[in-house]
Amino acid sequence: MKDMFGSPGSVSGLMLRIGQCLCAAASIGWMVSASGFSNYTAFCYLIASMGLQVLWSFGLACLDFYALRIKKDLQNAVLVSLFVVGDWVTATLSLAAACSSAGIVVLYARDLHFCTNSKMHLPCSRFEISIAMAFITWFFIAISSHVMFWLLASA
Repeated sequence: MKDMFGSPGSVSGLMLRIGQCLCAAASIGWMVSASGFSNYTAFCYLIASMGLQVLWSFGLACLDFYALRIKKDLQNAVLVSLFVVGDWVTATLSLAAACSSAGIVVLYARDLHFCTNSKMHLPCSRFEISIAMAFITWFFIAISSHVMFWLLASA
């Protein structure tokens, strides 16, 4: 298998997984800090999706760290195929959650004016930051799943 940016067991792979984990955790933090987020299904779905992403990325970051520490190669076909499937699943869930949450915020902020209305004042800026972090997380996952796919194809 080739040695690519973001390969499992490499420093770049570890940094990619840490970036995924931190951005997903930041997305959760911003969403949880917004009052009333639990009243909206899309925001709860974003929390669940980012929670799964934190677990997946943290687990693979630990595996990358362990592989770097003992100088073990993680690039075998079975392990990379597991990484491909896991990355594709989490990427799909993360993109769906970010897009649905973004759609809700656009509806409430631009069309219904719930963010500026005195009766229904929602913390839309916190929602927007959380969603932006979710999209950044997805971008990192997209890079990772692309690399894993090409590693699997080159095996």
